[in-house]
Amino acid sequence: MNDIAANLNTQEIVIDEVFPHTPTAIWKVLASGELMNRWLMAQTGFEPVQGNNFSFQTPPTDDWDGVIRCQILEIIPNERLVYSWKSGAQTSAGYVPRLDTIVTWTLTRHDGGTRLRLVHSGFVLPKNEAVFKNINAGWSKIIPKLIAIAAEQSQI
Repeated sequence: MNDIAANLNTQEIVIDEVFPHTPTAIWKVLASGELMNRWLMAQTGFEPVQGNNFSFQTPPTDDWDGVIRCQILEIIPNERLVYSWKSGAQTSAGYVPRLDTIVTWTLTRHDGGTRLRLVHSGFVLPKNEAVFKNINAGWSKIIPKLIAIAAEQSQI
């Protein structure tokens, strides 16, 4: 399959909302491993440095270790954070299909607050369809947690 055909079978999750917090307050939550543990999931090795490798741990399944492997691909403080998000079974016949995606956070000043745009891209359908649905639902629950912690950081 050529690259053009492969791209026709991919899907992305997009969340784009405006919040009444400064980009600095939201960035602090996005770019802190300690705070990330509170709003996303347990991470190991996160540092806001381009090229840094880190991981998230979720409950393992029969043929998947539950580890999400990430690498920071781009970082512009208070504006943009991009990292790879790779997971799935180690075998091609695994219950949890391999996932090789990109998470992009973009912060833009907007009317006394910040437009927060999350794009989680690269879900290959139909192979990643179940994971796509689960992660889509997950991000919808996680964003409010992130914003609640940003509100706390705004008061510090």
